[in-house]
Amino acid sequence: MRHFYLTFLVIFSLSFAMHAQSQDTLVDVGGYKMYFNIIKGKGTPILFEAGGGADSSVWNNILEKIHKVTGTTLITYDRSGFGQSELNPNLKNDSDFGIENGIKELETGLSMLGFNNEIILVSHSYGGLYNLLFARKHPEKVLSVILIDATLSNFWNEELLTMRDMNIDMSAIKKPSGDFYLNSNFNETMRYMRSMQFPENTPITNIFPENSFPGFPVLSNRWRKLHKELGEHKDNVKNIIARGSGHAVFRDNPALVINAIIKAYSETLDEGQQNALLHKALDNAIELSIEAKVNNRSEHDLNELGYSFLRNKELDKALEVFKLTTILFPDSFNAYDSYGEALLMANKKEEAIKMYEKSIELNPENENGKTVLRQMKQE
Repeated sequence: MRHFYLTFLVIFSLSFAMHAQSQDTLVDVGGYKMYFNIIKGKGTPILFEAGGGADSSVWNNILEKIHKVTGTTLITYDRSGFGQSELNPNLKNDSDFGIENGIKELETGLSMLGFNNEIILVSHSYGGLYNLLFARKHPEKVLSVILIDATLSNFWNEELLTMRDMNIDMSAIKKPSGDFYLNSNFNETMRYMRSMQFPENTPITNIFPENSFPGFPVLSNRWRKLHKELGEHKDNVKNIIARGSGHAVFRDNPALVINAIIKAYSETLDEGQQNALLHKALDNAIELSIEAKVNNRSEHDLNELGYSFLRNKELDKALEVFKLTTILFPDSFNAYDSYGEALLMANKKEEAIKMYEKSIELNPENENGKTVLRQMKQE
């Protein structure tokens, strides 16, 4: 039975552990310093863009696992006035600190660090607007974008901006600070970007939950509607719904985000490189499933992994994955149902019967399982 939400293709094999070595760097971008954290590696770098009001530390819990599989360079940084990054002392007007200036600072920092070539972008919330501007300015460099409940350019219409103005007190925000300038320029940023779209040829993975703003149905409904429409109307966009997650999907369901980033990265490689990378990915999925066992979220990842092997006619690998899923999630009727399906395809009828019986025992309402079991016993 196919209950899943993440399309994730990997090849089963053993992998070796890799300890990520990060490098904290303060880069002079013109008389003031910006903070970058770099986990060095080989391959197309992945740049992470935090949400509004956040700094690079929000990504800390997922970086090493991504690096372990991809082996590529991972870059996080603090935007000007956030975290360990300084504000430009040469700017005088509030409007000078807008998002276009933020992109220039990022470009300068990346250039000074030697990252002038192809890159993959990952963003959360407000950071999605940075990904959008960067991709539009450098369409030939951006190989892929992973949006994690990102702010879409057409979300903040005039009605919502008016509502926002009524509920924000600028006098309560310290000036000068990155947070102050983000908020003072917020409305003009949203108007400026309202009609912008990502380049049509840029692959985009769009991850978003079912309810981003509990307690604010008007905001949440509009947010979800626009995200769904993004994937429905763009051939280059794949939507992934992070069921059970809140706005910070990378915290609520890190396995989903990690595996989506690994998959997006793998698609930028040639076939030989892709196979070498994906040899490591199953171990990563297994490890994440063990860590997330308490909430069962990564069961979906492994279940889809098994079906991806079935689609590629790699039955032995599918059997190993489905068997593992029943061990990790012994109370899941769906795990036994899927394993039974694969066993039946492998002509292991007696074992398949046992798996379907266990599935129905755990969930007496599994009508599909009852039908398959009845057919097997009649044959």
